[in-house]
Amino acid sequence: MKSLFVNGEARAIEAATLAQVLEALDFTDAQVATALNGEFVPARARGATPVKDGDRIEILAPRQGG
Repeated sequence: MKSLFVNGEARAIEAATLAQVLEALDFTDAQVATALNGEFVPARARGATPVKDGDRIEILAPRQGG
């Protein structure tokens, strides 16, 4: 288990990559933007982006409207 901060909330998650974090949080099929420690991570790079204890992850869903 890793201790991660997801959208500001401390979470214990069993994951080695950002893609696995999204899977563990049921965001597998969702259209979201992600950032790791303040740096944008494109969807195609999530599987190759490792996570470690204390990392800060932001998961943002697009909004509709204007």
